[in-house]
Amino acid sequence: MAMQPITDPNKTARIAGFLYLLLIPLGILGLLYIPNTLFVPGDIATTIDNIQANEFLFRAGIVGAILAQLVNIAVVLYLYKVLAPASKIAGQLMVIFLLLGVPIAFVNELFHSAVLLILNGPDFLSTFSTAQVQSIVALFIDLHAHGIMVAQVFWGLWLLPMGYMVYKSGYLPRFIGILLMIGCCGYLMDSFIFFFVPDFAITVSEFTFLGEVLLPLWLVVKGVNVEGWKKQTQTVAKLEPLAAV
Repeated sequence: MAMQPITDPNKTARIAGFLYLLLIPLGILGLLYIPNTLFVPGDIATTIDNIQANEFLFRAGIVGAILAQLVNIAVVLYLYKVLAPASKIAGQLMVIFLLLGVPIAFVNELFHSAVLLILNGPDFLSTFSTAQVQSIVALFIDLHAHGIMVAQVFWGLWLLPMGYMVYKSGYLPRFIGILLMIGCCGYLMDSFIFFFVPDFAITVSEFTFLGEVLLPLWLVVKGVNVEGWKKQTQTVAKLEPLAAV
């Protein structure tokens, strides 16, 4: 992956940080607020009533999830420019892991779209009973939840090379890199626990996400140590001709 040279690393860092911060409200909307507001565990009838009474909110969740993935693409490309001088290979892994999760998250929103198609009563559902419609809606809602946990594997994995680069960089705080790598473990644990022990009540990532808040805040407020960034960039530039031999 060719890295376009940048003349102002702090401008690029602040754009990356700002975009990363945009993911927080989008994530809260789709992953926390809407499920907690509309979905009633074990009561699909009330859940359906809530969706129908708040259809705009439910649709906003779908749009928010799509926007989040578009922002993710921009975030990882800007972060690559900022962090790749620390390790080009780790930077490439970061991009690959994040981009692998994007199509999964996009396709996953089809399950919530299917819920709307069902509840808006197309003709092909006219022969289904109320109980059958409720079962189908419950299935699609559950599939969406499972899809999030599959995508979350990659939302975790990209943090590992990112954290490594932050730790190794010399132009960003090492402790943020450590927190990002811990965050990777939290997401992976949640995904595997979800499939192996579905009744487990604790969400590990609720305690390991701090690095994902501190990094964008640091990038927006402090930026990078420009001298350290330039030093790493020059080191990479010297090594690239040797690697090409």
